[in-house]
Amino acid sequence: MERLIFHRSFKVKALVQEAAQIRKYSAPGERAIPAAKQKYVPTSGRYPKGFLAGSSHAGVKASNTQYDDIALVVSETPCVAAGVFTRNLFKAAPVQASYSYLRRRKQQGFRGVVVNSGCANAVTGKLGIEHASAMSKAADRCINAPASVSESSIPQTLVMSTGVIGQKLPIDKITEAIPRAHQALGASHENWLNVAKAICTTDTFPKLVTKTFSLPSHPEVEYSIAGMTKGAGMIHPNMGTLLGIVCTDAKIDPASITSILRHATGLSFNSISVDGDTSTNDTVALLANGAAAPEDATALCLPAATLPGPGSQSRGNVTNSKFFGATIDPDTKAFQAVLAEIMTDLAKLVVRDGEGATKFVTIRVRSDGTRQMAKQIGMSIAQSALVKTALYGKDANWGRILCAIGYAPAAINQHQTERDGGRPRQPVVPERTSVSFIPADGSEELRLLVRGEPEAVDEVRAKEILDMEDLEILVRLDDGPPTVELETDKARRSTDSVVWTCDFSHDYVTINGDYRT
Repeated sequence: MERLIFHRSFKVKALVQEAAQIRKYSAPGERAIPAAKQKYVPTSGRYPKGFLAGSSHAGVKASNTQYDDIALVVSETPCVAAGVFTRNLFKAAPVQASYSYLRRRKQQGFRGVVVNSGCANAVTGKLGIEHASAMSKAADRCINAPASVSESSIPQTLVMSTGVIGQKLPIDKITEAIPRAHQALGASHENWLNVAKAICTTDTFPKLVTKTFSLPSHPEVEYSIAGMTKGAGMIHPNMGTLLGIVCTDAKIDPASITSILRHATGLSFNSISVDGDTSTNDTVALLANGAAAPEDATALCLPAATLPGPGSQSRGNVTNSKFFGATIDPDTKAFQAVLAEIMTDLAKLVVRDGEGATKFVTIRVRSDGTRQMAKQIGMSIAQSALVKTALYGKDANWGRILCAIGYAPAAINQHQTERDGGRPRQPVVPERTSVSFIPADGSEELRLLVRGEPEAVDEVRAKEILDMEDLEILVRLDDGPPTVELETDKARRSTDSVVWTCDFSHDYVTINGDYRT
């Protein structure tokens, strides 16, 4: 009897423990959008002319029995395209395929993008490449006359995949679903929103942004740009488990489109971090069909001096274009600003949807050094699990912030320091370093460290600030006289580098603990 009672007691205890592990996170099971995130989902939009969007259900992941997981975006006429991709050495098959298509077609003659969610088609060998090609050609057959799509033709449809790494695509299900996505194509807001939903994995809400704009040379013409992205975990430069599609009806020169996209990526998707992991599948594509441009409009282009040279790494996502000092025409400059704005908006939505995140954190590093150095320090703070858990716990443990500044590569690697007059200049000097919390409500900042000296922190005020959903951490590396008095120091001006991140909660572990199974 005692043994039976013990057995039952043990079984009850095990069931209780199992129940405690049940995920409280709403995606991807029931796909309910949390109330706090519904404000980020647009109810309308102005979409670029000549682009259509459609989605369908394939059941790529066995547990998905009803939600669309195939997405298709199509240009009604051939368009120019560009892509930036992950720097992870284990590049997924769709990354390799799309990069190859862009290179072989020289960024011209594309008709769209096809995406599946639920399986990353990464680390799947030669079969993975065949499956990526099969997806592209299935879309091509829907868009063009099937007879014109041969095995030897270069696909006109870029391909993306997202989901679990190391598993093979159920390719037959996908190629059967692509024609249904094509049949569902439309230009309405609902069409675009459905596509934004179809590319989601652990996202809790679809991320879709639109904008209209004009160009200085013909201000009477209205152009449109639309962007969607997915990503909530494995987010870090050089990007993470992040897909993005941006379409515009402006006319862009094929020789310039890659550099234009890479420049905007550096200001947006390469300025965010959720968990410090760079995935195998990152892809952001920009497509431009010129449908809204007047016939005599000049294609947006960059000066030859700003374009990558023959040996440049076009697969990377950090631009090596020399924008500064080059004269860029007003139209291209205006478009660059629009593209950077819409991609930054999308990048911020990724951070707001960080897996298990409760806070949106802006890290601003002010320095009289280079922006690249300041950004490295901002990223060091953003990656710190100790900083992120303290923010979740509403603990003003500023020592963790200072620690992350002190071990940043830019701070400790002598070869990365700047040089003035042939003498090394320290990028981080404790006596010139100050750290503050900047409240989202516009109230007075809370100083934590001033020129290397700790402040008597008002813990009640600190908790009030950390209770807010949005928070800014301001790091001043230029707060005080320079350590090396040179003529060049007098001319140095402070610049800001901004990185966006989120906190770490218990849910992050729960989500990623059972992501595959």
